[in-house]
Amino acid sequence: MRVSIKYKLLLTILASISLVVISIHLVGQWNFHRGFIQFVNASEQSRLEQLAGELQNLYAAEGNWDSLRDRPALWVSLLRGSDHNRPLPPHLRDHRDTPPRDLRRPVPRNLPPDKLRHYEARVVLLDASQDVLFGFPHMFEEIEYTPLKHNGTIIGQLGLAPQKQLVDTLQLQFLKEQKATFGLIALGIVLFAALLTMPITSRLVRPVKTLATATRELTRGNYKVRTPVNTEDELGQLSRDFNRLADTLEQNEQARRQWVADISHELRTPLAVLRGEIEALQDQVREVTPQTLKALHGEVMQLNRLICDLYELSMSDLGALTYKKEMIAPIVILKNTIEIFQPRLNDHKLSMDINLSAGAGLKILADQERLQQLFANLLENSLRYTEPGGRLEVRTENSDSQLVIHFLDSEPGVAEGDLKNLFDRLYRVESSRNRAVGGAGLGLSICRNIVEAHGGNIEAKQSPHGGLWINISLPLNG
Repeated sequence: MRVSIKYKLLLTILASISLVVISIHLVGQWNFHRGFIQFVNASEQSRLEQLAGELQNLYAAEGNWDSLRDRPALWVSLLRGSDHNRPLPPHLRDHRDTPPRDLRRPVPRNLPPDKLRHYEARVVLLDASQDVLFGFPHMFEEIEYTPLKHNGTIIGQLGLAPQKQLVDTLQLQFLKEQKATFGLIALGIVLFAALLTMPITSRLVRPVKTLATATRELTRGNYKVRTPVNTEDELGQLSRDFNRLADTLEQNEQARRQWVADISHELRTPLAVLRGEIEALQDQVREVTPQTLKALHGEVMQLNRLICDLYELSMSDLGALTYKKEMIAPIVILKNTIEIFQPRLNDHKLSMDINLSAGAGLKILADQERLQQLFANLLENSLRYTEPGGRLEVRTENSDSQLVIHFLDSEPGVAEGDLKNLFDRLYRVESSRNRAVGGAGLGLSICRNIVEAHGGNIEAKQSPHGGLWINISLPLNG
């Protein structure tokens, strides 16, 4: 059976509260019962002190215990008078009178166990010689004695066995009523907690239900769904994380659609040119000349470069691009790459400012072919976008932990808002898609993947020469 989190939370809270209330109820009852017995014993002790005063007055009048020993009824009357706080009956007030025959019957030496719990049976009177006058001291383990004195002399002892268990009907009735009251209070607390917990659990579960509904919408492809953030607790943080996830998925979906559109455009353009050229040759509109074949070959090579770049970029994203790292000198590779591009740079009339003295003897753990591809892409980017007659500066600097390589070119520059997107795939600054101006926008994306694969960092900013400034940081520890 499926139980919602709302009722699980409700049952958990109620179970915790019930456990606490029951524990408090049981401990309270035990403590009340113990305290009530202590109160009864204290009350009986007070009555015993009153009885002691009466006995001392009786001894002072008689000078001995003979009259009390011979008249047990007087002892019983004194006990009951102390118990009920009422005067003795008229025929017992004068202890010198001879009591009726039935009142002179001796008190039995033993009492039934149920009678021993009563106050009268737990009182013991001893004379000065520790002989028992009245009571049953041999039937109790613990008796607290109070000395009886006359003119400074001990004339006897009055003892009371503390009560261990309540037997009085009124006391038991009072204790029963208190237990019933405590039980009703405990039950009321649990019911009140249940009524109070219901709206609390509903409020706590409401964000979870909202998140569950939004998650289902997200799985259906609705990436615009968002959840409100109303709290600063863990549920509020979960809502914020969900919204960030939805933002990321929406951006990825937009990027995927843009990626498909850009790839389609980049592939369609050379294919359209090739198709037009070939159809022109088939219709004999154009003749097969070396210039025509060269144009067709150029379009094929452009298409081939695009496919190769896409393949390398996809392999890099999948982590399947192989890197054969070894200890190599990156400055040597950079110099060799510049020498390869030197003729084309000269044809473009770019003035070169090369300063590779810093870190010339350093070696790092890297892939030689990938680093050459990295430098070639950056030089190709400057060659393609920098205006003829411009300037290209390449310099290096190093510290104890990294080697930094700078590529700075001249106009045209890049707007500040476009710098953060330069390393995105298929991103080109110009709004038009004139392929004569630039490539497919994959070169810098490949550069970023190569640098990150070597544990480095690459960033773009505006060049002081008016163009683009690319910084590459490579760690010296590999």
